[in-house]
Amino acid sequence: MRALISVIFVFFFVAQALAAPVPASSDKSPSDKPSSDKSGAPGANVEMPFLMAPLTGSDGKLSGYAYISTRLTATSGAGALDVRDKIAFIQDAFVRDVNSAGVAKPTDPGTVDNSALEARLLVDAKRVMGPGKVASIAIVQLQVAPLHPDSSQTPATAPPPGTPIPDDKPAKTPKATEAAAK
Repeated sequence: MRALISVIFVFFFVAQALAAPVPASSDKSPSDKPSSDKSGAPGANVEMPFLMAPLTGSDGKLSGYAYISTRLTATSGAGALDVRDKIAFIQDAFVRDVNSAGVAKPTDPGTVDNSALEARLLVDAKRVMGPGKVASIAIVQLQVAPLHPDSSQTPATAPPPGTPIPDDKPAKTPKATEAAAK
């Protein structure tokens, strides 16, 4: 019985070893790296929770919300662990920042100024974490949801009380037995 169990374990270990991806060769030149320095080393990236930022129109009234997903890149794997320990504090700083100052472009209140927002959020993260822990931040996903999607359409109104609601079913036709009974 022990021999059978040993054979099964060896089979699974060999199957896992064969199925493992082959690491890429390290003879790539530094110019082969992606152009963005926001990718970070493996294990140094920390996905942040979604952030909801209000958007205001030119009149100063709320016009919608921007749903923003960010990724912090720590300077090392150990720094990433420290960042994960303080995610709640970093997120609190982010929420306070986007609610105290607008995130929209000055020329277009319906569009988020990505570069300015990234710079502000990076300053917030570095302030919470201290110097030398956070390398960069990237906006991963951004979705703008206007408060009133299309103001040209008139809102649907309910019919006045007492108005009969039309039936979608076709009217019933008298059956032959009903006609014969008459």
